[in-house]
Amino acid sequence: MLAKNQELYVVNKSESLQDFYDRLKSQRPEITIPNLGMVSDIGHFGVFKRSSHCAINPSLYNRRDFYKISLIIGSGVLHYPNEQIVVKGRALLFTNPNIPYAWEGTSYTQSGYFCLFTENFIHKRNESLRESLLWRIQDCPIISICEQQEQIFMSLFVKMMAEMESEYIHKYDMLRNYIQLIVHEALKVRPADTYFRENNASVRLTSLFLELLERQFPIGSSDHVLELRTAYDFAHRLSVHVNHLNHAVKEVTGRTTSEHISKRIVTEAVALLKHTEWNVAQIAYCLGFEYPANFNIFFKRQMLCTPKSFR
Repeated sequence: MLAKNQELYVVNKSESLQDFYDRLKSQRPEITIPNLGMVSDIGHFGVFKRSSHCAINPSLYNRRDFYKISLIIGSGVLHYPNEQIVVKGRALLFTNPNIPYAWEGTSYTQSGYFCLFTENFIHKRNESLRESLLWRIQDCPIISICEQQEQIFMSLFVKMMAEMESEYIHKYDMLRNYIQLIVHEALKVRPADTYFRENNASVRLTSLFLELLERQFPIGSSDHVLELRTAYDFAHRLSVHVNHLNHAVKEVTGRTTSEHISKRIVTEAVALLKHTEWNVAQIAYCLGFEYPANFNIFFKRQMLCTPKSFR
């Protein structure tokens, strides 16, 4: 069993995709590690069967740099901020890059599937999947399911594995659709979930902030200007003091409110530079920058290059 107080410990370093695959390879040498060379550009998706022996290898309590959806068949304990959630039999587990967690199997046999994907994979332009769906499920990361529901989710994971092996040119669009189906099926199940709980105030406030942030995107018109750009803007909309919001977000995610805002704005800037013909001044205006020069400085600080050279 993990140390009792480990669940309260929030680490400052996230486990990267490379770290994850290195750890997976050490436990399961038969696994083929995918090429991660294009992660920063088009994102990354992977789907795997869960190991039948993962019970003897509990994961580290840490954040991950990716989203993960697991179909758990077996028993275990999810170590989550300020609590432990016991799973018996079968469940879905949704995790995201901001919340630290650890999974500890308590039954020797652990089966099912899991998929993982990066933020830019689901933020691909013109896709309908919204991060806010995954954040709603964050309120209750474990969703218990019955045997019939298990078969529904199992079939979706099997289809994702088959799609990964196919030569279909639009297979990643298909995979995004499968993720969306899993999320919506989970939202349908969730009201009857016996693990539903009240979150502590910091987690709940952080979830509201992140959903409000995401709700502003994508920007579909050059006349659309971001309404909320600063921590103060979000605090005012959420009717809390800005210091309280900053403290809650930092406590839960390990990142400041401003860091989350900057990261999301630069993600949208990259999408607009890639997928529209708007000039840099138009993009700067939509993202709330009064002067293009300020946008250039911001973009270079985040991406280590200017918007023009990136395009």
